[in-house]
Amino acid sequence: MILVINMYCINTFLFYSIIGHFIENIFYTKIDSGILYGYWSCVYGIGALIILVINYFICKKYKNKLFRPIMLFIFSFFILGFFELVSGYILEETFGRVFWNYSDDLFSIFKYTSLKMMFIWGFSSVLFIYVIHPYMNLIIKKIPKSISLTLAFLFLFDLIYTLITIGN
Repeated sequence: MILVINMYCINTFLFYSIIGHFIENIFYTKIDSGILYGYWSCVYGIGALIILVINYFICKKYKNKLFRPIMLFIFSFFILGFFELVSGYILEETFGRVFWNYSDDLFSIFKYTSLKMMFIWGFSSVLFIYVIHPYMNLIIKKIPKSISLTLAFLFLFDLIYTLITIGN
């Protein structure tokens, strides 16, 4: 499968980035969600796309539908745990601040992730694919192209502005 960036992928990324921003601000009011100025938290948008890609490959490889959620959990456990680890490191190196820290968790992995969070990512991925995304997908597919392009432009402007102002 060659990943083609199309409007569906853009809509999915933006939709879950925006939802993720609000989830973080509702449940974690003591932190400033995300690195950009706008109402998006990219890690949620990228995470959603990663989960969808993992699920795509699992569905192609494993024909047994009862086995798929188990494999989704296992693959998401490792891949999203690694993604969180790498993202945390890159963000700290790029922006000079720690955006999340799991040092106090019993099985912390370089402070950027932990065994507990990896279990949460595995479970959340199964919940995402089998419960959340089927309903959210109905909304994502109906987003008008004009709104998609406007949000994509605003996101790119925000990203460029953030990158320009990092050093200032």
